[in-house]
Amino acid sequence: MSPSVVADPLAAAPRRIATLALPALVVLAAEPVYVLVDTAVVGHLGRVPLAALAVGGTVLTLIAWLGTVVAYGTTGRAARRFGAGDRASAVAEGVQSSWLALGVGVLVAVGMQIGGGALARTLAGGPGEVADAAAQWLRVAALGAPGLLLAAAGNGWLRGVQDTRRPLLFVLGPNVLSAVLCPLLVYPAGLGLVGSAVANVVAQTIGGALFVGALVAERIPLRPRPRLIGQQLALSRDLLIRGAAFQASFLSATAVAARFGAAAVGAHQIALQLWFFTALVLDALAIAAQALVGAALGAGDAAAARNIARRVGLLGGACGVAFAVLVAAGAGVLPGFFSSDPEVRDQAMLAWPWFVAMLPLAGVVFALDGVLIGAGDVRYLRNLTLVAAFGGFLPAIWLAYGLELGLGGIWAGLTLFVVLRLVALLWRVRSGGWAVVGAVR
Repeated sequence: MSPSVVADPLAAAPRRIATLALPALVVLAAEPVYVLVDTAVVGHLGRVPLAALAVGGTVLTLIAWLGTVVAYGTTGRAARRFGAGDRASAVAEGVQSSWLALGVGVLVAVGMQIGGGALARTLAGGPGEVADAAAQWLRVAALGAPGLLLAAAGNGWLRGVQDTRRPLLFVLGPNVLSAVLCPLLVYPAGLGLVGSAVANVVAQTIGGALFVGALVAERIPLRPRPRLIGQQLALSRDLLIRGAAFQASFLSATAVAARFGAAAVGAHQIALQLWFFTALVLDALAIAAQALVGAALGAGDAAAARNIARRVGLLGGACGVAFAVLVAAGAGVLPGFFSSDPEVRDQAMLAWPWFVAMLPLAGVVFALDGVLIGAGDVRYLRNLTLVAAFGGFLPAIWLAYGLELGLGGIWAGLTLFVVLRLVALLWRVRSGGWAVVGAVR
């Protein structure tokens, strides 16, 4: 694909965006779907193994989040170089991010062998059967961390060069294999809970090896380049800080909901999980925006990048409206899928109007997040998230607690969080300060 094709405004047509977004959605959904399969298999072993998986899985989710940070940082940088017509340099970004991923993955794997027991006891609330089982699971599952993070880096550079077919195959194949292996190792092989961890490690290691094989096939130098890795670390740092602000916000929201009683926190969990599901779908659109915007700016065409931003923003809003209609129509049904408790369902209705109203706005926010990440404007996103979280969302939800506004107050605070980000993102995109052309920023 030539740079002129990449930078052509027509490349931002809905079909082109869908070509990038739909495979990305399948890749994003593969891990959560596998986790559901894993949970269903382990759940039949009993209460203790299931609780241990919940404890260990929390740690694995954080490791996967690190991978997402690496992938997002790599996509924008690789896309810029690809747009400038320098595929070799785009792939070189993948080489260096893979070295970074491998280093972090090895540190995690070794760290879990040393400190997995203490971490499991901390998360499980003290020593006991659950902590011991979780520690055993963690020590085995952590051996897959290098492969997991290498796969994330591979996803990043392949999206940057707008190759969506191989990531789809490299992620789906190992996950399907793992879904088959898991019940076999847990039951007929007699490994129990450890069998689940082994299945994870097999899938993650094979996935990482496939992405490394794709790098080797490019026939470019594979030696580490510390200066380039340092630049990627700076970008990842800003994304990590931004992500930490999100984590603090949602953990605080759950803590406030818990203070309103069991029914309130149960209803909050229902709405929050549905919110995370919609975020997963909208995130696929953001990934498409990262690749297209980065390529357009790398090709020196700021007008094309702005056109992409406009189209992706409109498409994000349309997706958000579609979700809002579905969620509003399912108000009387969806909470019942998660709980038979009438008080929980009643509490969910307090959050529901805010949830519905927020979705169209969130669709635009997610899309424009992708635009600015693709443009390398991550410092602005970091600062915006910190201001919106600590200056808007957190004060609002604790005020809701102080004024006893209940679950509706918490979700009003979440809506405020989205509105603040929307206003600032629209201003930034309209200003054009993000559209800096060139192979690197």
